Amino acid sequence: MEPPPNNQEQEQSNTEQHGEESNNLASAFACAFVFTEMALVGIILSKAADSLVENQEILLVKVFHLRKKAGALETLKEMETNIVRYRCLILSILLIVLIASGTIFLTTVETMEFVNVLYCVCSTITTLGYGDKSFSTAYGCVFAIFWILMSTICLAQLLFAFAELYTETRQTSLVKWVLTRRTTTADLEAADLDDDGVVLAAEFAIFKLKEMGKITQEDVLLILEEFKSLDVDDSGTLSASDIYLAQS
Repeated sequence: MEPPPNNQEQEQSNTEQHGEESNNLASAFACAFVFTEMALVGIILSKAADSLVENQEILLVKVFHLRKKAGALETLKEMETNIVRYRCLILSILLIVLIASGTIFLTTVETMEFVNVLYCVCSTITTLGYGDKSFSTAYGCVFAIFWILMSTICLAQLLFAFAELYTETRQTSLVKWVLTRRTTTADLEAADLDDDGVVLAAEFAIFKLKEMGKITQEDVLLILEEFKSLDVDDSGTLSASDIYLAQS
């Protein structure tokens, strides 16, 4: 027969079990904390980056139109037209500056070779982070806190801007095709919303907007339903009296 375990062994076993449970709880808390922190930091820094890029876009538009002396309305119109292109340009410049600053810092302060510097910079800003090449000095760690956050978010914003630019380019091509193609009798039948054999300007505009992908048939039906609910006297038009009666 095996001798029964003494009190000391039982206490040690209970302590180890309690420590394992505490480690599991701490690990679960760390996982939740990391994801929450990443989400909050990402949102805050993304908002800050958007604000910075927007200010740089306004400045860039003013510089491009300096000789024309464009006013606030012209600047706003130019931004709305080319906002994605300006965003790509500004983010590309910011990313080049961040890559250059990280390269210079790693070369001078961390005393790395140029090939290792490029490897460290690329693996860091793309969030690969193999860890074999990293910041080792105290100044390097402080610099990395801000540099890694800014560079990774800048790269993510740039990739998103490029995707948005590609989508906008395809949408512009579709709009040009819709506006330049010949209108057929089948198009007029599709544009005739009330089936009266006549296409009004509003109906034709709605048909073209649906072709461009700006609106859908469901959007049109919802708007027509709202119009009917406001048209209390069923006259086919809206007036101030209709609005007053519908609201009361």
